[in-house]
This record gives sequence, structure tokens and C-alpha cells, in this order.
Amino acid sequence: MAKKSKTQRAKASEKRAAKKLVAVEEVENGSLAGSDDAASAKPVKQAEAKTSSKKEEKPKKKRFKFIREVRSEMKRVTWPTRQDVLRWSGVVVCALLFFGLYVALLDNAIITPLLVAFSGLGA
Repeated sequence: MAKKSKTQRAKASEKRAAKKLVAVEEVENGSLAGSDDAASAKPVKQAEAKTSSKKEEKPKKKRFKFIREVRSEMKRVTWPTRQDVLRWSGVVVCALLFFGLYVALLDNAIITPLLVAFSGLGA
């Protein structure tokens, strides 16, 4: 089985958290009062209580919030391997050489002689 990427693991984690949140809401509504899910949802409920108490506190200055968010997003990025970077860099260099030679050929072999021929007609 292939190893999951960071993005795939993050999505799976979000799905599990969403399921737990739904279970907590159902427990609060009383629909699952006697089931096993109520016990597993208890830690999530406590975690929500902690976060809600933090939200009620006076907000601190968020000077470095942007930098922290950028760091967390950069951890989720699936970075290419060194071999991939070298391979695709080679592809780009080859494409640049091909199109550079193509344009040089069009300019020197076709367009320039036509311009010389047309300029000679008017003189």
C-alpha cells in the first residue's frame, strides 16, 4: 500500500474530526445517549470547551499570525523530490533551446531574405 501524502493525511484527519463533531452534537441532542460513540465523543467535547474558553478571553495582538499561518500551509505542501526537480528543469531547458533555434531559423532563413527581397523592389 502506498504511503499517503501530508495532504491526504490532513484531509483524513479533518474527516475524522468532523465525524466526532457530529457524534458530539448527536450526544448533546440525546439521540445517542447510550451508545459507545458517546464515550469516544467526550474528549472532543472537552476540547471544544477549552477552545471556547480561549475565545472568550481577551484577544491578544496577532502580530505574527500571518507568519504562523504561512508556516502551517507550507507544511501541508507536497514538495517535489530532487530527482523530479532536475528532470523537469532539463525538460524546460530543452524546450527553451528548441524554440530558440526554431525562432532563429525562421528569422534568419525565411524572414530576413524576404525582407531583403521586398526592400530591393522599391529602390
